[in-house]
Amino acid sequence: MKTKFLSYFLISTILLGNGMKDGVYIGTGKGYKSDIKTEVIIKNQKIEDIKVISSSDTSIISDAAFNNIKKDIIETQGLGVDMVAGATSSSNGFYRSIIEALKSSGANISELRKIKKEKVLKKEKRELNTDVLVIGGGGAGLAAASSATENGANVILVEKMSFLGGNTILAGGAYNAVDPKRQKPMNIEDSNELFYKQTFEGGDKKGNPKLVKILTDNAYSGIEWLEGKGMKFKDDVFTVLGALYPRSHKPIDPVGTGFILTYEKFLKENNVPILLDTQAKELIIENNRVVGAVVETPEEILTIKSKNGVILATGGFSKNIEYRTKYNPKLTENILSTNTPAATGDGINLSQMANANLIGMEDIQMLPLGDPKTGSLSGNIETTVEDRIFINKKGKRFVAEDERRDVMTNALLNQPDALLYVIVDSQVYPNENDKNNFNESIKELVDENRAIKADSLDELAKKLEIDPEVLIKTIKDYNLAVDKKSDEFGRKLFGKKIEKAPFYAGARIPTIHHTMGGVEINENAEVLNKNGEIIEGLFAAGEVTGGIHGTNRLGGNALADITVFGRIAGEKAANNK
Repeated sequence: MKTKFLSYFLISTILLGNGMKDGVYIGTGKGYKSDIKTEVIIKNQKIEDIKVISSSDTSIISDAAFNNIKKDIIETQGLGVDMVAGATSSSNGFYRSIIEALKSSGANISELRKIKKEKVLKKEKRELNTDVLVIGGGGAGLAAASSATENGANVILVEKMSFLGGNTILAGGAYNAVDPKRQKPMNIEDSNELFYKQTFEGGDKKGNPKLVKILTDNAYSGIEWLEGKGMKFKDDVFTVLGALYPRSHKPIDPVGTGFILTYEKFLKENNVPILLDTQAKELIIENNRVVGAVVETPEEILTIKSKNGVILATGGFSKNIEYRTKYNPKLTENILSTNTPAATGDGINLSQMANANLIGMEDIQMLPLGDPKTGSLSGNIETTVEDRIFINKKGKRFVAEDERRDVMTNALLNQPDALLYVIVDSQVYPNENDKNNFNESIKELVDENRAIKADSLDELAKKLEIDPEVLIKTIKDYNLAVDKKSDEFGRKLFGKKIEKAPFYAGARIPTIHHTMGGVEINENAEVLNKNGEIIEGLFAAGEVTGGIHGTNRLGGNALADITVFGRIAGEKAANNK
């Protein structure tokens, strides 16, 4: 008690001595998408409240960052706080806006930076009991938790990050499914058989045929399941990068937020405990059966016993350099990734405690459309495969832009500086406020120099430092190919010609996107050991698993995968009594 009093006395002394004046102060800081405007309220020379006035950052991610930083600053009355992993840009922008506001109050910023929250050295220990424990709060984990809840189980979900969403929240939202209701009005003929064929052959027939069939046969019922929970999809389907066919569904809500918000609402309505900032450390195994896990929060070590089973839904390992280079030595640390920092293979590590078999670990997908600075998929100006082309730095096309992702990426790696430009025209963006698949308007991208706008192809070529004659010929040849529905590269999907100004270009590079390999599962999402036997009480879904996509995942199949197999894992675990 004496120590605590002394600590508060020191903090008060610093605050009283740094010139902070009572009042309401405004500050701004650059966030992920735009400026974050913040109001800081000083009362009795103490920080009483911090309010975000405006922000365009993805709320699911940024709100967690804002709340954590705000809580720590008010609790400690200092600025020595940690940024929130996975929300670095939002964290930094919010933090800078607070500093700007405090400077206006006369505060001594350097002194406030010295005040840090004391870390808990000795954590309390507790035991919890449930029917099903879900490890991972991305799309697969939330689907599994929702499904298990629907099937009558008591569920606890743990997530190591400060927010839900995983890679799903960063996705463009495309979900593949055969859907006559939406496809027939667009004169698109499709079938589950064609979907299966393209998925199986698109992975070089390396995926487990039974799992591929479950995915393709149940993808549409997954959409209906989500719609039944209130999620909304647009009426039209499109072709996302590497999907090979127009069966990609786009949610009404931007990027992956629709999936996460839908599940979160359902779980909250059903009083399912969601423990954030909580990392699973080990599986509990008794009599050759997984019966729970030991997890750690900033304050506690929890032993969670789950009598029906544990579901691993921890995502892939694209951000784990050691794993990447172990299984594919070419994927060194200098290659950027689209993934969240949480994609470190935690579930792979946990599964090895139960002797789980790993399959296809060397199959790691790269995309040709990463942001040149961050590797992120955001900023990509394409909206559908049919209405854009790729050119290299010399202004020439080099690949069929509707090909498999690995084919396009390998072709790009052989181009100058492994850099391409996506080219579209104003038919894709009739209005400057029209948005891409990541909820960014073309105006925003141009203003931020992430896209280039020109009123003619000649002007566009000059801005790209390309010979105008080469670019003009490339576009002319492509437009002729649109008329013929064929070209020298074997492209199959053609939409509009590129002919209406203004024209847009966006630079992109290869980036690591998805790990197709992982824990081996059967048709019931049960994890198998190295002898091909079921590990009792252990289930898995999503990118932590292997054996579905083979050597190459079709674009738009990940969100279908996590929905279909998350749903199966939840149901089977709930009934595993």
